[in-house]
Amino acid sequence: MKKVILALAILLALPYTADATRIKDIASIDGVRDNQLVGYGLVVGLNGSGDSDQTKFPVQTLSNLLERSGVTIRRTDITVKNLAAVMVTATLPPFAKQGTKLDVLVSSMGDAKSLAGGTLVMTPLKGGDGQVYAVAQGAVSTSAFSYGGQAASAQKNHPTAGRVPEGALVERELPNILSDRSRLRLNLHNPDFTTASRLAAAINSKFNSTIAVCNDPGSVLLSIPERYQGNTVEFAAAMEGLEVQPDTAAKVVLNERTGTIVMGNAVRISTVAVAHGNLTLTIKETPMVSQPAPFSRVGETVVVPRTDIKVVEQKGGGLSVLKEGANIGDVVRALNAIGVTPRDLMGIMQAIKAAGALQGELAIL
Repeated sequence: MKKVILALAILLALPYTADATRIKDIASIDGVRDNQLVGYGLVVGLNGSGDSDQTKFPVQTLSNLLERSGVTIRRTDITVKNLAAVMVTATLPPFAKQGTKLDVLVSSMGDAKSLAGGTLVMTPLKGGDGQVYAVAQGAVSTSAFSYGGQAASAQKNHPTAGRVPEGALVERELPNILSDRSRLRLNLHNPDFTTASRLAAAINSKFNSTIAVCNDPGSVLLSIPERYQGNTVEFAAAMEGLEVQPDTAAKVVLNERTGTIVMGNAVRISTVAVAHGNLTLTIKETPMVSQPAPFSRVGETVVVPRTDIKVVEQKGGGLSVLKEGANIGDVVRALNAIGVTPRDLMGIMQAIKAAGALQGELAIL
């Protein structure tokens, strides 16, 4: 643990240089986004690991599928365990054309034990407007297994969910939102007043005209210059390659479940003294069996509880003083001197924030 803190201190003590970032990495054109697709289908060819008879809708779906194929059969006569009802999802990227292949995710809806070795039957995938945009079909890859008998079982990963790589074909294209546009809007991934202002200034400087205006910290409005009218793609290519130095807020993120600590370089600490100690309480139960003497006619065998309690208080390295304006590198080095672990550091950062000495936001996940 001490090595982890020391490594973090070394990294944060290195000279900080804010590198410029391309506009395309910190913002996106309004309307150019992914779209979610969803569909209901069947996975067949399972080795007895499909839905049981208690799950009714896979049998109904199979019956309807057979009827469309010209096979008439009563639903009560269908008792198969090699198929499973699944929910199929995919992401339709912007500007995807007919015939583009998409990866799909297949997830069991019933009580199937595994989808390994199954094949997804042709499934239409619909968007939020109810229109079919793609059709999925193919072999399901789970990268998992689940086997067992009456007394033992073995499982790796999650066998009731899998993928069909390039298993969907785009059948319907999305409309081109960039055609015949005279204005565009850039949406920042992380809204910030300073970043939006710098982005607009960089674009205006590139095109020698005031074509970019930011009305709020989350977006920048662009007027396409006359020489790019009718050629929005060329304008977007010239604009999104510009480099801007984004600004970030001072923030410390703590994840108590995993023990992860992430600190921004802009975080500062006011003058504060820190002392930290650990209290370890160990409780051990060692029951003993008390029984009467051999051949004795009186007494009975009983279990006598025995509890051992051990309390250890670790001594810290005394008070550590963090001076005004100390950055995160200084904080970590000072706390490492008094021997704190990452989980100890979480409690210390929360206490510093409560004392009003942490100049930044503290987020706990």
